[in-house]
Amino acid sequence: MTHKIKLVVAATALMYASLGMAAEPIKIGVSGPFTGGSAPMGVSMRDGVKLAVAEVNAKGGVLGRQLQVIERDEEAKNERGVQVAQELINKEKVVATLGFINTGVALASQRFYQEAKIPVINNVATGSIITRQFADQPENYIFRTSANDTIQSAMIVDEAVGKRKFAKVAILADSTNYGQLGREDLEKALAQKNMKAVAVEKFNIKDVDMTAQLLKAKQAGAQAILTYGIGPELAQIANGMEKLNWKVPMIGSWTLSMGNFIDNAGKNGEGTLMPQTFIQAPNTAKRKSFIDGYVKTYNPPRGRIPSPVSAAQGYDSVYLLVAAIKQAGSTDGPKVRAALENLNEKVEGVVTTYNRPFSKTDHEAIKPGMPVFGQVHDGHVVLAK
Repeated sequence: MTHKIKLVVAATALMYASLGMAAEPIKIGVSGPFTGGSAPMGVSMRDGVKLAVAEVNAKGGVLGRQLQVIERDEEAKNERGVQVAQELINKEKVVATLGFINTGVALASQRFYQEAKIPVINNVATGSIITRQFADQPENYIFRTSANDTIQSAMIVDEAVGKRKFAKVAILADSTNYGQLGREDLEKALAQKNMKAVAVEKFNIKDVDMTAQLLKAKQAGAQAILTYGIGPELAQIANGMEKLNWKVPMIGSWTLSMGNFIDNAGKNGEGTLMPQTFIQAPNTAKRKSFIDGYVKTYNPPRGRIPSPVSAAQGYDSVYLLVAAIKQAGSTDGPKVRAALENLNEKVEGVVTTYNRPFSKTDHEAIKPGMPVFGQVHDGHVVLAK
C-alpha cells in the first residue's frame, strides 16, 4: 500500500470514527404529564426543553455530540412516574432527567435517579421537601429551577396580610402531596405573623363543586382565599364564588397562571394574584427571543404559552445541564453533579442569569426575592400593580 493510499485510508477511518461519535447522542430524559389536568404545565415544560435542545444542537451540541430528548408521559400518577424513571435509567440510559411537574410524582420517582447517581433537575415541581429528600446522603443528585413552596407561601402571606392588611384569610388546597404540603407551608408562614387561617378546606382533583368549602370560608368571615391546587379545580373556586355572589381576592401559588385556570374561570379569574418566576412579556432580548421562538414553533392559541413559567424553567434547565456537562467534560453522573454544584460560568437564562445557582448544600436555583407577583388581566398574566 502506497503512503498516499495509507493516508486516505487513515483519513477515512478518522472521518467514520468522528461520524460514529456524532451518531451517539447524549440522551436526556423529560418526564412530565402531557395529558390530563396538569398537561398545560407538562407540555409547556417539554416544549421549552425541546426549544433549548434545538438551539444547542444547531450550535454543534455539547462535547461534539447532539442532545436527544427522550420524553415520557407519566400522567401525573406516582406509580407511572416510577415506571418512567426506571425505563429512562435502565433502558434508555439517560445521562440526566429534566422535569417532574407534580410534587408527589417527584417524591415517588427521583429516588431511582439518586440510587443510579444520575442528576435530576426539577424544573416545575415546587414541594419544599423535593431537593432535601436525600440531603442527608453524601451526594445529592436532586436539583431545582422552580420557586419552592417555602418561598411562594411566604410571598402569598406577605401579599395578603402584610401588603393588603387582611386580618382573616381562608386556605383552600387540593388533596395531593402538592396541595397539602403547600397548605402546611402557608400555615407556617401565617404562624410567623401570629395568625391562623379562619378556615382550612380541602378538595379533590376533578371536583366540580366547591360550594361547601367556600361557604365555610365565607361564614368564617374570610377576606381572601389562599389557594394551592392546579388550574381546573382553581377555576371551580373562582366560579363557585360567583355562584354564591361572594367575591374576595384569590391569592395562591404560581399555578393560578395556568391557561386552563384562566380560560375556565373567565371573568371570575380577573385580578387573581400569584408568584411568578417568568411572565410572558418580552422585556429583555433573551425573553423576546424565547417567546418568539416558542410561539413560532408551537403556535399556541392566542399566542399565549399554556404555562409560561413551566416553559421558561424547562428551557433554562437545559442550559444549566449543558453548562455542567461542558464543565465536567463528561456525561458521567457524579462529575455532572459536581459541576452543577460549582458552575464556573454564568448561564444566561430566560428567568434570570444564573451565577453559581447551586452549591453542595443548596440545590435551589431560585432564591427568595427573585419571583415577582403576576396578576390575571384580560386572559393573560401580567406584572401585578
